[in-house]
Amino acid sequence: MITILILIVGFIALIFGANKLVDASSSLASKMGIPHIVIGLTIVAFGTSAPELVVNIFASINNNTEIALGNIMGSNIFNALGILGITSIICPLSVKTNTTWLEIPLSLLAAVSVIIIANDIYLDNSFANHISRTDGLILLLFFSIFLAYILKIAQSSSNDEEIETKNYTYLKSIMFIILGLLALIIGGKLIVTGAVDIARSLGLSERIVGLTIVAIGTSLPELATSIVAVRKKNMDIAIGNIVGSNIFNIFFILGISAIVTPLKVNPNSFFDIAVNIFSSLLLFVIIFAGKRRKLERWHGILFLILYLSYLVMLISQR
Repeated sequence: MITILILIVGFIALIFGANKLVDASSSLASKMGIPHIVIGLTIVAFGTSAPELVVNIFASINNNTEIALGNIMGSNIFNALGILGITSIICPLSVKTNTTWLEIPLSLLAAVSVIIIANDIYLDNSFANHISRTDGLILLLFFSIFLAYILKIAQSSSNDEEIETKNYTYLKSIMFIILGLLALIIGGKLIVTGAVDIARSLGLSERIVGLTIVAIGTSLPELATSIVAVRKKNMDIAIGNIVGSNIFNIFFILGISAIVTPLKVNPNSFFDIAVNIFSSLLLFVIIFAGKRRKLERWHGILFLILYLSYLVMLISQR
Protein backbone atom coordinates (compact mmCIF):
# COMPACT_ATOMS: atom_id res chain seq x y z
CA MET A 1 0.00 0.00 0.00
CA ILE A 2 2.87 2.38 0.79
CA THR A 3 4.45 1.65 -2.60
CA ILE A 4 1.15 2.30 -4.41
CA LEU A 5 0.73 5.55 -2.45
CA ILE A 6 4.25 6.62 -3.42
CA LEU A 7 3.41 5.91 -7.07
CA ILE A 8 0.16 7.90 -6.90
CA VAL A 9 1.90 10.86 -5.22
CA GLY A 10 4.58 10.65 -7.91
CA PHE A 11 2.04 10.84 -10.75
CA ILE A 12 0.22 13.75 -9.07
CA ALA A 13 3.49 15.66 -8.64
CA LEU A 14 4.54 14.82 -12.20
CA ILE A 15 1.32 16.06 -13.81
CA PHE A 16 1.12 19.11 -11.54
CA GLY A 17 4.71 19.98 -12.41
CA ALA A 18 4.12 19.59 -16.16
CA ASN A 19 1.00 21.79 -16.03
CA LYS A 20 2.72 24.54 -14.02
CA LEU A 21 5.74 24.44 -16.30
CA VAL A 22 3.56 24.78 -19.42
CA ASP A 23 1.38 27.55 -17.93
CA ALA A 24 4.31 29.62 -16.67
CA SER A 25 6.47 29.09 -19.78
CA SER A 26 3.56 29.94 -22.10
CA SER A 27 2.79 33.10 -20.12
CA LEU A 28 6.44 34.16 -20.20
CA ALA A 29 6.73 33.44 -23.95
CA SER A 30 3.52 35.35 -24.67
CA LYS A 31 4.78 38.40 -22.77
CA MET A 32 8.01 38.23 -24.80
CA GLY A 33 6.00 38.42 -28.04
CA ILE A 34 6.55 34.84 -29.22
CA PRO A 35 3.76 33.78 -31.66
CA HIS A 36 1.08 31.52 -30.22
CA ILE A 37 1.63 28.82 -32.81
CA VAL A 38 5.30 28.56 -31.78
CA ILE A 39 4.22 28.30 -28.13
CA GLY A 40 1.79 25.53 -29.03
CA LEU A 41 4.22 23.54 -31.18
CA THR A 42 7.16 23.78 -28.75
CA ILE A 43 6.35 24.65 -25.13
CA VAL A 44 2.97 22.91 -24.92
CA ALA A 45 4.24 19.90 -26.89
CA PHE A 46 7.27 19.62 -24.60
CA GLY A 47 5.07 19.94 -21.51
CA THR A 48 2.89 16.96 -22.42
CA SER A 49 6.02 14.83 -22.94
CA ALA A 50 7.89 16.15 -19.89
CA PRO A 51 6.64 13.29 -17.63
CA GLU A 52 8.14 10.65 -19.96
CA LEU A 53 11.39 12.63 -20.17
CA VAL A 54 11.86 13.01 -16.41
CA VAL A 55 10.91 9.39 -15.63
CA ASN A 56 13.29 8.11 -18.31
CA ILE A 57 16.19 10.24 -17.11
CA PHE A 58 15.82 8.83 -13.58
CA ALA A 59 15.35 5.29 -14.91
CA SER A 60 18.51 5.62 -17.02
CA ILE A 61 20.53 7.10 -14.15
CA ASN A 62 19.43 4.21 -11.90
CA ASN A 63 20.20 1.71 -14.69
CA ASN A 64 16.54 0.62 -14.83
CA THR A 65 16.83 0.43 -18.62
CA GLU A 66 13.80 -1.86 -19.05
CA ILE A 67 11.60 0.80 -17.46
CA ALA A 68 13.15 3.48 -19.71
CA LEU A 69 12.56 1.57 -22.96
CA GLY A 70 9.22 0.17 -21.74
CA ASN A 71 7.96 3.65 -20.86
CA ILE A 72 8.64 4.95 -24.39
CA MET A 73 7.21 1.93 -26.22
CA GLY A 74 4.25 1.70 -23.82
CA SER A 75 3.48 5.42 -24.08
CA ASN A 76 3.56 5.37 -27.88
CA ILE A 77 1.35 2.28 -28.08
CA PHE A 78 -1.11 3.77 -25.57
CA ASN A 79 -1.07 7.07 -27.46
CA ALA A 80 -1.77 5.49 -30.85
CA LEU A 81 -4.23 2.76 -29.84
CA GLY A 82 -5.60 3.91 -26.48
CA ILE A 83 -5.87 7.70 -26.71
CA LEU A 84 -6.70 7.91 -30.42
CA GLY A 85 -9.19 5.11 -29.83
CA ILE A 86 -10.93 6.99 -27.02
CA THR A 87 -10.94 10.38 -28.76
CA SER A 88 -12.17 9.06 -32.13
CA ILE A 89 -15.03 7.29 -30.35
CA ILE A 90 -16.00 10.60 -28.71
CA CYS A 91 -15.84 12.33 -32.10
CA PRO A 92 -14.42 11.23 -35.48
CA LEU A 93 -11.03 12.87 -36.12
CA SER A 94 -10.20 14.64 -39.36
CA VAL A 95 -6.55 14.86 -40.36
CA LYS A 96 -5.07 17.93 -42.02
CA THR A 97 -2.63 17.73 -44.95
CA ASN A 98 0.59 18.45 -43.01
CA THR A 99 -0.17 15.75 -40.47
CA THR A 100 -1.13 13.27 -43.22
CA TRP A 101 1.83 13.70 -45.52
CA LEU A 102 4.60 14.53 -43.06
CA GLU A 103 3.95 13.83 -39.37
CA ILE A 104 2.23 10.43 -39.62
CA PRO A 105 4.92 8.99 -41.96
CA LEU A 106 7.58 10.52 -39.69
CA SER A 107 6.06 8.79 -36.66
CA LEU A 108 6.20 5.50 -38.60
CA LEU A 109 9.85 6.21 -39.47
CA ALA A 110 10.56 6.83 -35.76
CA ALA A 111 8.97 3.50 -34.83
CA VAL A 112 10.97 1.61 -37.47
CA SER A 113 14.22 3.32 -36.44
CA VAL A 114 13.99 1.72 -32.99
CA ILE A 115 14.01 -1.84 -34.32
CA ILE A 116 17.04 -0.97 -36.49
CA ILE A 117 19.19 0.61 -33.78
CA ALA A 118 18.22 -2.10 -31.26
CA ASN A 119 19.11 -5.06 -33.52
CA ASP A 120 22.86 -5.28 -32.88
CA ILE A 121 22.98 -9.10 -32.83
CA TYR A 122 21.54 -9.49 -36.33
CA LEU A 123 22.91 -6.34 -37.95
CA ASP A 124 26.36 -6.06 -36.32
CA ASN A 125 27.00 -9.62 -35.07
CA SER A 126 27.24 -8.30 -31.51
CA PHE A 127 26.81 -10.47 -28.42
CA ALA A 128 23.90 -8.40 -27.08
CA ASN A 129 21.31 -5.89 -28.26
CA HIS A 130 21.47 -2.38 -26.88
CA ILE A 131 20.71 1.21 -27.81
CA SER A 132 24.10 2.91 -27.52
CA ARG A 133 25.08 6.52 -26.95
CA THR A 134 25.88 6.75 -30.67
CA ASP A 135 22.34 5.59 -31.43
CA GLY A 136 21.06 8.22 -29.00
CA LEU A 137 22.98 10.96 -30.82
CA ILE A 138 21.54 9.79 -34.16
CA LEU A 139 18.01 9.97 -32.71
CA LEU A 140 18.71 13.52 -31.51
CA LEU A 141 19.85 14.47 -35.02
CA PHE A 142 16.50 13.22 -36.34
CA PHE A 143 14.81 15.27 -33.62
CA SER A 144 16.65 18.41 -34.73
CA ILE A 145 15.18 17.91 -38.22
CA PHE A 146 11.70 17.50 -36.72
CA LEU A 147 12.20 20.64 -34.62
CA ALA A 148 13.27 22.59 -37.70
CA TYR A 149 10.16 21.31 -39.46
CA ILE A 150 7.71 22.50 -36.77
CA LEU A 151 9.46 25.88 -36.56
CA LYS A 152 9.13 26.16 -40.34
CA ILE A 153 5.39 25.49 -39.98
CA ALA A 154 5.21 28.24 -37.37
CA GLN A 155 7.09 30.68 -39.61
CA SER A 156 4.93 30.00 -42.67
CA SER A 157 1.62 30.01 -40.79
CA SER A 158 -0.55 32.84 -42.08
CA ASN A 159 -2.81 33.17 -39.05
CA ASP A 160 -1.70 32.95 -35.45
CA GLU A 161 -4.55 31.22 -33.65
CA GLU A 162 -5.08 32.22 -30.06
CA ILE A 163 -4.24 29.69 -27.37
CA GLU A 164 -5.15 30.03 -23.72
CA THR A 165 -2.24 31.36 -21.66
CA LYS A 166 -2.06 32.46 -18.04
CA ASN A 167 -1.39 36.13 -17.43
CA TYR A 168 1.41 35.77 -14.86
CA THR A 169 3.92 38.48 -14.02
CA TYR A 170 7.55 37.84 -14.97
CA LEU A 171 8.46 37.00 -11.36
CA LYS A 172 5.47 34.69 -10.92
CA SER A 173 6.25 32.94 -14.20
CA ILE A 174 9.84 32.26 -13.15
CA MET A 175 8.73 31.03 -9.72
CA PHE A 176 6.17 28.65 -11.26
CA ILE A 177 8.75 27.38 -13.77
CA ILE A 178 11.07 26.51 -10.87
CA LEU A 179 8.17 24.97 -8.92
CA GLY A 180 7.11 22.94 -11.96
CA LEU A 181 10.62 21.62 -12.52
CA LEU A 182 10.96 20.65 -8.85
CA ALA A 183 7.60 18.83 -8.93
CA LEU A 184 8.67 17.00 -12.10
CA ILE A 185 11.94 15.91 -10.51
CA ILE A 186 10.29 14.72 -7.29
CA GLY A 187 7.46 13.00 -9.16
CA GLY A 188 9.84 11.28 -11.59
CA LYS A 189 12.01 9.96 -8.78
CA LEU A 190 9.00 8.64 -6.83
CA ILE A 191 7.55 6.93 -9.90
CA VAL A 192 10.76 5.08 -10.78
CA THR A 193 11.24 4.00 -7.15
CA GLY A 194 7.60 2.90 -6.85
CA ALA A 195 7.62 1.06 -10.18
CA VAL A 196 10.72 -0.94 -9.28
CA ASP A 197 9.23 -1.85 -5.89
CA ILE A 198 5.93 -2.94 -7.46
CA ALA A 199 7.76 -5.08 -10.02
CA ARG A 200 9.70 -6.84 -7.28
CA SER A 201 6.74 -7.34 -4.91
CA LEU A 202 4.38 -8.68 -7.63
CA GLY A 203 7.00 -10.75 -9.42
CA LEU A 204 6.62 -8.69 -12.60
CA SER A 205 9.46 -7.63 -14.84
CA GLU A 206 10.43 -3.95 -14.91
CA ARG A 207 9.61 -4.07 -18.63
CA ILE A 208 5.94 -4.92 -18.02
CA VAL A 209 5.56 -2.29 -15.28
CA GLY A 210 7.17 0.29 -17.59
CA LEU A 211 4.88 -0.68 -20.47
CA THR A 212 1.69 -0.47 -18.40
CA ILE A 213 1.57 1.48 -15.13
CA VAL A 214 4.38 3.92 -15.89
CA ALA A 215 3.52 4.39 -19.58
CA ILE A 216 -0.19 5.03 -19.02
CA GLY A 217 0.52 7.33 -16.06
CA THR A 218 3.03 9.47 -17.94
CA SER A 219 0.65 9.67 -20.94
CA LEU A 220 -2.19 11.22 -18.91
CA PRO A 221 -1.31 14.78 -20.10
CA GLU A 222 -1.66 13.64 -23.74
CA LEU A 223 -5.00 11.99 -22.92
CA ALA A 224 -6.32 15.12 -21.18
CA THR A 225 -5.08 17.42 -23.98
CA SER A 226 -6.70 15.29 -26.71
CA ILE A 227 -10.05 14.95 -24.92
CA VAL A 228 -10.22 18.71 -24.29
CA ALA A 229 -9.30 19.37 -27.94
CA VAL A 230 -12.05 17.01 -29.18
CA ARG A 231 -14.66 18.67 -26.96
CA LYS A 232 -13.65 22.04 -28.41
CA LYS A 233 -13.81 20.54 -31.94
CA ASN A 234 -10.07 21.16 -32.45
CA MET A 235 -9.52 17.88 -34.33
CA ASP A 236 -6.11 18.87 -35.68
CA ILE A 237 -4.79 19.39 -32.15
CA ALA A 238 -6.29 16.10 -30.94
CA ILE A 239 -4.48 13.94 -33.48
CA GLY A 240 -1.46 16.21 -33.96
CA ASN A 241 -0.79 16.10 -30.22
CA ILE A 242 -0.55 12.29 -30.30
CA VAL A 243 1.48 11.95 -33.49
CA GLY A 244 3.86 14.72 -32.40
CA SER A 245 4.24 13.18 -28.95
CA ASN A 246 5.18 9.79 -30.45
CA ILE A 247 7.86 11.41 -32.62
CA PHE A 248 9.11 13.44 -29.63
CA ASN A 249 9.23 10.33 -27.40
CA ILE A 250 11.48 8.33 -29.72
CA PHE A 251 13.73 10.93 -31.28
CA PHE A 252 14.24 13.14 -28.21
CA ILE A 253 13.42 11.22 -25.02
CA LEU A 254 14.79 7.84 -26.11
CA GLY A 255 17.82 9.65 -27.53
CA ILE A 256 18.48 11.47 -24.24
CA SER A 257 17.93 8.24 -22.25
CA ALA A 258 20.49 6.33 -24.35
CA ILE A 259 23.05 9.11 -23.95
CA VAL A 260 22.62 9.09 -20.15
CA THR A 261 22.98 5.27 -20.00
CA PRO A 262 23.09 2.86 -22.98
CA LEU A 263 19.89 0.81 -22.89
CA LYS A 264 20.05 -2.99 -22.87
CA VAL A 265 17.29 -4.44 -25.04
CA ASN A 266 15.51 -7.47 -23.58
CA PRO A 267 14.60 -10.04 -26.29
CA ASN A 268 10.95 -9.71 -25.19
CA SER A 269 11.12 -5.98 -25.93
CA PHE A 270 11.14 -6.70 -29.67
CA PHE A 271 7.50 -7.73 -29.30
CA ASP A 272 6.71 -4.25 -27.92
CA ILE A 273 8.79 -2.58 -30.64
CA ALA A 274 6.88 -4.58 -33.26
CA VAL A 275 3.52 -3.58 -31.73
CA ASN A 276 4.62 0.05 -31.80
CA ILE A 277 5.49 -0.27 -35.51
CA PHE A 278 2.17 -2.03 -36.14
CA SER A 279 0.16 0.72 -34.41
CA SER A 280 1.97 3.43 -36.39
CA LEU A 281 1.54 1.49 -39.63
CA LEU A 282 -2.16 0.92 -38.89
CA LEU A 283 -2.72 4.66 -38.45
CA PHE A 284 -0.73 5.31 -41.65
CA VAL A 285 -2.77 2.80 -43.68
CA ILE A 286 -6.16 3.96 -42.35
CA ILE A 287 -5.41 7.60 -43.13
CA PHE A 288 -3.90 7.01 -46.58
CA ALA A 289 -6.35 4.30 -47.64
CA GLY A 290 -9.40 6.35 -46.68
CA LYS A 291 -10.69 9.01 -49.04
CA ARG A 292 -11.69 11.39 -46.22
CA ARG A 293 -8.47 11.18 -44.16
CA LYS A 294 -10.57 10.56 -41.10
CA LEU A 295 -10.57 8.29 -38.04
CA GLU A 296 -14.14 7.07 -37.66
CA ARG A 297 -15.76 5.72 -34.48
CA TRP A 298 -15.36 2.13 -35.64
CA HIS A 299 -11.64 2.78 -36.03
CA GLY A 300 -11.58 3.93 -32.40
CA ILE A 301 -13.34 0.75 -31.25
CA LEU A 302 -10.84 -1.33 -33.25
CA PHE A 303 -7.91 0.56 -31.70
CA LEU A 304 -9.20 -0.03 -28.15
CA ILE A 305 -9.79 -3.74 -28.80
CA LEU A 306 -6.23 -4.05 -30.11
CA TYR A 307 -4.81 -2.20 -27.10
CA LEU A 308 -6.73 -4.34 -24.60
CA SER A 309 -5.56 -7.46 -26.47
CA TYR A 310 -1.97 -6.21 -26.18
CA LEU A 311 -2.39 -5.73 -22.40
CA VAL A 312 -3.75 -9.28 -22.06
CA MET A 313 -0.72 -10.65 -23.92
CA LEU A 314 1.61 -8.65 -21.66
CA ILE A 315 -0.03 -10.03 -18.50
CA SER A 316 0.27 -13.56 -19.86
CA GLN A 317 4.06 -12.99 -20.22
CA ARG A 318 4.61 -12.29 -16.55
